[in-house]
Amino acid sequence: MKFTLNGKPQEVAVPDDMPLLWVLRDALGLTGTKFGCGMGLCGACTVQVDGKAARSCATRGGDVAGKSVTTIEGVAAGDSPVVKAWCELDVAQCGYCQPGQVMAASALLESNANPSDDDIDKALMGNLCRCGTYQRIRGAVKRAVEIRGRK
Repeated sequence: MKFTLNGKPQEVAVPDDMPLLWVLRDALGLTGTKFGCGMGLCGACTVQVDGKAARSCATRGGDVAGKSVTTIEGVAAGDSPVVKAWCELDVAQCGYCQPGQVMAASALLESNANPSDDDIDKALMGNLCRCGTYQRIRGAVKRAVEIRGRK
């Protein structure tokens, strides 16, 4: 299977029906994307496929052939306003859900440069945080908008 991973061409020999989560973690060694529920319900495994948030546990590896996949490693390696805001506002508590939260927030800001509270809540609604950092997450998305505006 050939696809673009974090901006670079990637080829991996895995069964088409292997979940993308396991392609990333097991076949490619990218462990930033987390396993949560395994059913696409919690958001811990969120990545971006062609710029849109996607649950990697519920996405077959074969379904991303020819597409662009971005993981938390790809976002963190760049100059991400979302990552800067997350760090600046000390959003993470236990941190387990945060890669998925950051990926969903990044996808939101790609499609909506100035989201309202309601837009943020809707876009991140499926990403669960056991520690309850939802207010800090919303604040960090707003801060990321401010940081983007300075560029």
